[in-house]
This record gives sequence, C-alpha cells and structure tokens, in this order.
Amino acid sequence: MNLKKIGLTALAGSLVATSVYAGEMTISGTAKMTYSTKDGNQDSKLEANRWGLNQDMAASVSGELDNGFVVTLTHLFDGDAYSDSSYLNVDMGDLGTLAYIQDDLGGGLEAYDDMMPTAYEEVSDGIDSTATRSSMAAESGFYYGNSINGISFSVQYDNGGAANDTGDGGIDGGAGKEGSYSIGASYAVGDTGLTVFGGMGQEGQLDGKEIDETGLGFTYAMGAFKVGYQHNESDDSDAAGTDYETDMYGISFSVNENLSVSYGLQTTEKSGTSVEQDVKGFDIGYSMGGMTISAYNHKAEDLAHSAGNTSEKTEIALTFAF
Repeated sequence: MNLKKIGLTALAGSLVATSVYAGEMTISGTAKMTYSTKDGNQDSKLEANRWGLNQDMAASVSGELDNGFVVTLTHLFDGDAYSDSSYLNVDMGDLGTLAYIQDDLGGGLEAYDDMMPTAYEEVSDGIDSTATRSSMAAESGFYYGNSINGISFSVQYDNGGAANDTGDGGIDGGAGKEGSYSIGASYAVGDTGLTVFGGMGQEGQLDGKEIDETGLGFTYAMGAFKVGYQHNESDDSDAAGTDYETDMYGISFSVNENLSVSYGLQTTEKSGTSVEQDVKGFDIGYSMGGMTISAYNHKAEDLAHSAGNTSEKTEIALTFAF
C-alpha cells in the first residue's frame, strides 16, 4: 500500500513543456526488524547486538508521453547499507520496457541467480559462501525487458567502471573494469505448473578478463507443493582463474494462503579442489495483511571449500509494508 500518494499540479505543469502529462508521485517502503544468531566455527562471536532494523523507501514520479509511453523516475533508499540507487524507466506497452538503472541493474541473468521456491530468503542468505556464482552482479547500465508468446525475457548491459559511475557527466573516477552483459528468460508451460528458465552472460573483471556465466533450471507447482532444480556455472577466461559449478534444489509447501515453509540445498564444486561446499536450510513465512513474520536457519559445511569450516545463521524477522 502507498504511504503517500500525491498528484503534483506544479510538476505536471512542468512536464507539459516536454510533452509529458499526468505527473504523479508515490512513496512506498518497508521496515524489517530482525533478531539473529550465528553459530559456525567461521562466524564472529562478537554479537554485541543481535537486533537489527532494515528500512527501504522508494519515491517515484511518473508521466505519460504523447505517444502513450509512461516515463517513471524512481529513487530507492536502502537503509541496510545506507546507500541508494535510481532508475529511469520507459514503459512502451507491447514494445516492452527500457530503463537506465543506477547501482543495481538486476536484469538478465542476474534476475535468475537463484529461482528455487522459498518461504522467506534464498538458502545462502546470511552465509558467507560462493554458492550462487551465476549472479552477474552488474552495477549501472541499460535494461530491456518484454514478454512475447509466453516467454518473459530481459537483457542488461553495463560498460564497466567503478560502482555509481552515473553522475552528471558519467565519469566519477575510481578503479574501472570491463563491461558486462547478460540475457535471462523464463517460460511457463501452459497450465501444467512447469516453468523453465535460464540465461547466459559475460561479467567483466578488473584484470581485463571476463567470467562466462550460465544458469538453467525449472520449478514445478502441484497443489500446495512447489519443487525446483537449477544448475549454475561460472567459467573464468583467465587460465589461472577459478571455475565453479553449483546445483540447487528447493521445495516449498503452502499450509494455507498465509503460511508457507520451505527447504533448500546448494552444492558447489570449485576447480582445483575436491572439497565440495554444501549450503542448506529451512525457511518459514506467515503473512497477515501488510505484516509478515519470517524465520530461517541456514548452514554451510566446508565453507569456501575448506574442510571442516562451517557457518550457521538463524534469523527471525518482522516486516511491515507501507
């Protein structure tokens, strides 16, 4: 629900001059309070305060062009890292959506890094692991998405450079890297409950090399149950680089329309070592209107492919949506 929704007469008047009409601003957000513990031999035991508060807010203003395209500018405030990002979005109707996004591109293969069914978070959340390698963590760049004949897809591209190289003039300094690009797509097979998805991309690195990323998987829903499987690969073009392969499994069960539980498992192989990293965990979520109560217990064994290393986190969260 919107915390505040205002029709901006003055802004609308300004937008008219550029052939944009019906200016409108919305403000929305979430507040999440958590209680967490850690219990692995690789986890810090300096738990001075287990309580946390994460708050996110988004302010958006939009207007319609003469040709019917809707232009939206959104600014996101991430209270967890005290950072922010923005995106300029053009909804072109049947022609798809084109956007320039600052600091958190989030399309292409990055949108499919972990598609396993869950009642709360990805099973690697809270674990310092390398389990989800095919994430294409691009910073700022261009995004295009559309849906054609039941296939939803998106592509993304960033031209490298340091994070947040998006100020007026486009050059803010800092260490740069090669550009990255990727594509991701999903297809729901009729009314069978089966959805297949996948993607590929290339992630630029500071050393001028690149990492080839791929991901492929499916989810299947049958009644209250949903299962999934996904395989990710990360191949470094540098002969001295490191390659990863990850298999993900997940199952969730909706007890009713408000309560759901899930279990997930990830296994990751790393080139140059026979030690396999395993991440697993249980999640539960209960929603009641704009309030959600969630919890998880996630654990990694042989963390970072080092035998005997463990990391375990338990979290309970109370979230309000505004």
